[in-house]
Amino acid sequence: MLKQRVLTALVLLMVLLPALFYVHPEPFFVVAGLFIAAAGWEWARMNGLKGAASLAAGGLCVAACAWMWWSGLLAETLPRLWLLTGLVWVLAGAWILRAGVPAWAQVAVSVRLGLGLAALCLTWLAVAQARLLGTNFLLSVLALVWMADIGAYFAGRALGGRFTRSKLAASISPGKSWEGVWGGMLGVVLMAMVWRFADAASGAAVPSFYTLLGTKGLSFMVMAVVFMAAMSVVGDLVESLVKRSAGVKDSSALLPGHGGVLDRVDALLPTLPLAMMLISF
Repeated sequence: MLKQRVLTALVLLMVLLPALFYVHPEPFFVVAGLFIAAAGWEWARMNGLKGAASLAAGGLCVAACAWMWWSGLLAETLPRLWLLTGLVWVLAGAWILRAGVPAWAQVAVSVRLGLGLAALCLTWLAVAQARLLGTNFLLSVLALVWMADIGAYFAGRALGGRFTRSKLAASISPGKSWEGVWGGMLGVVLMAMVWRFADAASGAAVPSFYTLLGTKGLSFMVMAVVFMAAMSVVGDLVESLVKRSAGVKDSSALLPGHGGVLDRVDALLPTLPLAMMLISF
């Protein structure tokens, strides 16, 4: 399993890194679109669609992303769209997690499918706009999610070995604990401060997410990154809830050793649009 995970990660890096750092952003848009299409196929399958219908869902994601690219939306600031997307994620995410696994199965398939595909396409738009702002900005947002996950893992293991861990959502994801959440939040706050300092010390031509937040003051930056870390957990838990409802362990087997694309990008679905919302205002 470890060998599979490492090999898959290396292949992904060989595809993503050249596209990410290429002088023009278009190759990255295409690669990101392919990942979103794969995630759309997975989402459709987890919500009851099979065969050609699930493939059509992935194709619909490609068509929607292509339309947004062709129509010029990538160059627009879109503060109202990002505000609406952020509100939906906060309110709908809270409702879904509170209602639990049984309630999700009662939602009409068309609604479940539409919400998921819309979230995926808006994530593509957000990541494309973030890439246009600069690689430093995009990486700083991605790193926030990675740090939240790493901090949660180590805090959960460290504190879980000494104390009884407080389960975050036992019926959805038994391995997650409140200690992990606090550890992840602490990790992203520390990383944000270091990244902001590094931007200033190096005279970064492209400001990071943290430098832009810092223009409103240190306290605003801290509150914003803590909120983002919390929403990354929401994204992770929502996908876990959908998998439990579908009775599957992974969203697919597209990434050997890692599961599916959705398993890797779930925490990014709320955080990328929310990052664009915060900086668009």
